[in-house]
Amino acid sequence: MRKYSKYILPGVILTMALASCTKMKNEYFANGSTPTLSASSTSIAPATADSSSNALTLTWSNPHYATDSATELYIIQIDSSGRNFAKAVSIQISGALSDSLTGTQLNNIATGFGFSFNVAYKMDIRVISSYANNNEQFTSNTVTITYTPYIVPPKVTPPPNALFLIGSATADQWTQPVPTGTQQFTEVDSVNYIGTFYLAGDAAYDFLPVNGSWATKYNVASNAVQGLSAGGAFQASTGPGNDIPGPSATGIYTIAVNFQTGIFTVTQVNAFAFLYVPGGYQGWSPSTAPTVSSDTSNGSYQGYVDITATSGFKFTNVPNWNGTAYGDTAANGESGVLSSSGSANNLEISAAGWYYVQANTTSLTWQATPITSWSLIGDFNNWSADVPMTYSGGVWTGTISPSAAGGFKIRANDAWNISYGTGGPAGSLTSASGGNIPITAGTHTVTMNLSIPGYYTYTIQ
Repeated sequence: MRKYSKYILPGVILTMALASCTKMKNEYFANGSTPTLSASSTSIAPATADSSSNALTLTWSNPHYATDSATELYIIQIDSSGRNFAKAVSIQISGALSDSLTGTQLNNIATGFGFSFNVAYKMDIRVISSYANNNEQFTSNTVTITYTPYIVPPKVTPPPNALFLIGSATADQWTQPVPTGTQQFTEVDSVNYIGTFYLAGDAAYDFLPVNGSWATKYNVASNAVQGLSAGGAFQASTGPGNDIPGPSATGIYTIAVNFQTGIFTVTQVNAFAFLYVPGGYQGWSPSTAPTVSSDTSNGSYQGYVDITATSGFKFTNVPNWNGTAYGDTAANGESGVLSSSGSANNLEISAAGWYYVQANTTSLTWQATPITSWSLIGDFNNWSADVPMTYSGGVWTGTISPSAAGGFKIRANDAWNISYGTGGPAGSLTSASGGNIPITAGTHTVTMNLSIPGYYTYTIQ
């Protein structure tokens, strides 16, 4: 019950008998009543062309509150049937006993619930009435309608059935066709694609609807728009266009592309940190030196380096000698203990060749393990008698012929201390703790690329 009282106002002279007092009379306003809701239709399937027209009119009875009806509040709640309005969309109305919703409004509500196009769904609707201050709320009956969302033309025409990533930010640069294992998006539905990829810092990329063709691509109208490295509007283009600017930090990123809205988003999974490996084998030049990386920026670095001379090397945290340089604490450079002292000794190896180089700038340790071979092992050979891989053109390749579908791994030096399986972004390799790499029956060529420290990939043909 809403109660209103009369109060004595300052400045008003009242004559009162001292021997007695007059009690103020309180006025009580009666409660309102529960409104009854009705709908103009209980089955609605608007056409795209009619989206701006009113598709549903809701009316409700007057709850007969004691105040001016123009100030009374009504909240329309709409939710997917059966949820008891737990995730309802609310629309607030003031002083009216009806409201109309266009096809666009209903369609936005329905698709917001995750409803698919051209499929009929039930939605529950009710009205909550109250005074202007939300007191004396009454909830109406629930009206259930059947609504069929119509297809809204996508803002950007989607690809027919696939989407690929290409650019200087990717592992394969602008080379076409791109490797499908590492640079192909997953199709969520006809207008949404998502993928997790390696992106080099301060570089660029585009989306391709057809792998190996520049006839059409997706880029941005202007790469000068602030914040595009984290996502924004994109367009279909048949001309040069503007490449999409990538994030400033090298790392692993998830890219979601929504053709319905014409918006893409970029979310960092983890960032990479690097150490440079200058030495006598390459002229002691940090700016042109190979790198080892930390894929979680936790101080633990690793990578593969072809050290072609036994003339020593060091680590630097920037591509010059102006940052921190790490050497060995021992005169022979083989203690495995790092020092950032300016007088630290060179890091040394006993013979030239490929090395798996590890460094930890937190525990100040380092290790260089010689790599004499890479090989394939798995179900196809009962996990014995490794099949050797050969090195050419920056990649390692090997051929196997499984008689049935199964799994395999790739390992160095015919041993398990350095080996790779799956478990990271698609087409990438993780340590032996990862799962087996799946393969089908038949003859296949397996290619492994170790050129990007911390992000190793494979392809199967």
